[in-house]
Amino acid sequence: MNDQKPAAPVLGGGGFLRIRLDLSYDGGPFNGWAIQPGLRTVQGVLEEAVALLVRRPVRVTVAGRTDAGVHARGQVVHVDLTEAEWLGLPRGHELDPGVAMLRRIRGALSRGLGDLTGSIEVHRVSLAAEGFDARFSALWRRYSYRIADGPALWDPLERYFTLWHKNPLDVSLLNEGASKLLGLQNFLSYCKPREGATTVRELQRFEFARGEDGVIVATVQADAFCHNMVRSLVGSALFVGEGVEEPEWLYERLLAKKRDAKSVLAAPHPLVLEEVAYPTDGEMLARAELTRAKREH
Repeated sequence: MNDQKPAAPVLGGGGFLRIRLDLSYDGGPFNGWAIQPGLRTVQGVLEEAVALLVRRPVRVTVAGRTDAGVHARGQVVHVDLTEAEWLGLPRGHELDPGVAMLRRIRGALSRGLGDLTGSIEVHRVSLAAEGFDARFSALWRRYSYRIADGPALWDPLERYFTLWHKNPLDVSLLNEGASKLLGLQNFLSYCKPREGATTVRELQRFEFARGEDGVIVATVQADAFCHNMVRSLVGSALFVGEGVEEPEWLYERLLAKKRDAKSVLAAPHPLVLEEVAYPTDGEMLARAELTRAKREH
């Protein structure tokens, strides 16, 4: 038995507690993050698992939605539970509710996943700081994308999370072109806009590096991403890396603010959400309010 004492709950609005879950998943078997009728999604499986624990339907809020086939190592969600639900998780044992929920949700996930057990793993459950919002409190999201440019680098054991690209790529050209897109920009040319949503984002990192194994890894970090933005950025950069287009072409496309025949999405399976960063606990609410205001604008 764990002798850790239950954490003292901090009540939020309406008598609910906000609970933070840190998780990772293999996106291959799922039709993306968001719930879709009749399809297996990460959100759907996770909500069913939490509902099994608290015996009522729940809705989770995610830091960053991922497309079908996209993976996550550092995804974050929040869910609101009543004080009674939270304190009841240990079932009378002298156990922190977060520890209890972590243990029990693994079993609930396994029940929902069956043969896919292990494709979603919750690593941490905790009471969220005051004002925390998994989506709006985030400072930035960071993705990685693996590219094996040539058959000599095609490892069958890594094919499910690496792009097998036929033609060799010049990393220096990739970085030259990518660097021109950094900063606060309108990325309409590089995303599928949602009705009523802004396409202005701050791209903080967009860089390529070849590892010791020869595989190129792209790192893409921004305050937030539009729909398909990372895959569009990488897909367009491949034209530059091959020498088909000049590095300036990426910035010219940005300025054009339009999508055309060369608006190509890179394959989803090498894309991984690596990390979501948040401010200190005392700044969570201010960050969420600032982000909401920007998105609404």
